[in-house]
Amino acid sequence: MPLTTRTVTYADQDTSLTGELHRDTDGVPLPGILLIHGGGGLDDHARGQASRYAALGYAVFACDMLGDGVARDRERVIGSLTALRDDPGLLARRARAGLAELASCGLAREPFAAVGFCFGGLAALTLARSGVGLAAAVSIHGSLVTTRPAEPGALKARVLACHGALDPHVPMADVTSFAEEMDRAGADWQLIVYGGAMHGFTHQHAMPGAIPGVAYHPLADERSFAATRAFLADTLT
Repeated sequence: MPLTTRTVTYADQDTSLTGELHRDTDGVPLPGILLIHGGGGLDDHARGQASRYAALGYAVFACDMLGDGVARDRERVIGSLTALRDDPGLLARRARAGLAELASCGLAREPFAAVGFCFGGLAALTLARSGVGLAAAVSIHGSLVTTRPAEPGALKARVLACHGALDPHVPMADVTSFAEEMDRAGADWQLIVYGGAMHGFTHQHAMPGAIPGVAYHPLADERSFAATRAFLADTLT
């Protein structure tokens, strides 16, 4: 069935945001996915991933974590990402604004999942750590450490983290800390590590060497998508 895309304006308190709803043309409500972009904002990579998951039969809201006009200004992007990264409460609130928009759009239904890439992976995990009503949270080549670890029993969402073994931005020490955190929290969690993959391994159009430590890895991209697809199918149906 053909997919449709609808631009959605919404807000987090006084921050104006613009996201995109991707789904098929049938109006029947579908299980919803909050798709959270990486550090570049709601860009072509995020839009492509939103369509990719919508094609599986989900209503996918590609949210905006930065705010209108920020993505075109590098200094503002860095400032926004830093502020969100350093304040888990703000990061979770901004993601909850997107989740609320998904829930109220009339084209999505529970259960809901959050799927994030790079910075968005951190946001998806932070949202889950906050105890919000998610069924699943997926981090794909995202940051795994946090200054506000999940409290025991608070993390209700099932968690999947897909990680590149050669990712210099998320070293294996962070992976170990994440595993320990998830166990302390009593979470239902999985971690898949892809050999040979660096950071940003789903970015098909990443220029080799343009950003140190970031490279497309076709096999990790394919395998992480297959793992996420199976994980969501098991959780959201």
